Amino acid sequence: MLATTNTISKALSFTFKFCLPPYILSSDKTYMESPRRNLLTSSASRSPPREASIEDTGDGFITLQEWQGWGAVSPLPAMVKQIVEDLKALEKNIDAQMNFGGNGGKLQGDFKIQEDKKHRATYQALGDSEKKLQFFSARQIACRLLGSRGYLCHMCWLAMEDCMCSKVKHCTLWPGIRFWLYMHPKDFLRQNNTGKLLWQIFGVQAATLCLFGIAEDEEIMWDAFRRAGKSRVWCLYPNKNAVTMSVQDTLGHGSSEELECMPMMTDGDKTLNFVLIDGTWSNSAAMFSRLKEKAKTVWGEESIPCISLNMAASEMHKLRPQPSWDRTCTAAAAIGLLSELHLLPKFSSYGLDKQAEGVEHALVVLLEALTTRRLRMGRSITRKVRHNRDIC
Repeated sequence: MLATTNTISKALSFTFKFCLPPYILSSDKTYMESPRRNLLTSSASRSPPREASIEDTGDGFITLQEWQGWGAVSPLPAMVKQIVEDLKALEKNIDAQMNFGGNGGKLQGDFKIQEDKKHRATYQALGDSEKKLQFFSARQIACRLLGSRGYLCHMCWLAMEDCMCSKVKHCTLWPGIRFWLYMHPKDFLRQNNTGKLLWQIFGVQAATLCLFGIAEDEEIMWDAFRRAGKSRVWCLYPNKNAVTMSVQDTLGHGSSEELECMPMMTDGDKTLNFVLIDGTWSNSAAMFSRLKEKAKTVWGEESIPCISLNMAASEMHKLRPQPSWDRTCTAAAAIGLLSELHLLPKFSSYGLDKQAEGVEHALVVLLEALTTRRLRMGRSITRKVRHNRDIC
């Protein structure tokens, strides 16, 4: 399948320790991609403008099938649906075609000018901060959905001509573990996002997308956390203000016998839930704060356990500099977690090392696809070395 754990060791060459609270996760730009300087800037960032291909499906122009085709498990978010309808109505009213392009498939041209005025007025009229967040997130997602139609592959989120799906090796994640990709809307459909690799490999029920600020997504995630209980929810996130606990300290106790029943559970109560914050470093603080606020309403405590990892710096540092060497991409954080769990006796029989290798292989395939695209377009595949400061 892939190389062995030795391959992982070579790919991750500098040892470091995350400054995390007991059980906190990582982010695709938090652990993963650094702010707007991710491994390779989205290949869409300098793409020519593209018109939105919107057909009247009778369901707000975005069908449930299309929505879930991008990796979602929730119903089509009501606010996303409404914004898509509003965009289409505005297009007819001002007789201007929607055009998308640039980083994240942003609106461009005359339509953007008119839509910008409209959405700013709507945003300002929302007095409640929660409604403002939901509107912001829904608008980001609606524009990305429309701007990516016919341009990005639904599975790998790469431009159609760069699709990597045929090279990805699918495998089954041990049923006792579930990943939650808590993704910022600005990272949704980003080509260089690495969190998407987890559900591409393991499936959406094993690695579930939850979009920040989307009520339908967040409710699904927190319903699962309520059933599991706080003792079975952790987050990977370098937070200097939280207590740090290692994988060994957190999950190294007990025996394999107590885990044997987990795959038999149908309600998810025994599942170990790991949250990976999938966003830029600049956005991750707000995302983690939202997790803490929700934890207080659910468990009565404004804290969420965080896990620290003893792993090496990813090779992606060469293409995508991080703020410091203890930061890496979401996929690499998942590799580190699975590898450390495999070293614990009670987890050693579940094949987590092979599952980590599957993620590593997909990460290599993604890097190759992005590198090939940049070379084909005459762009540099390296970044200037940034000053790495210790944030811990």
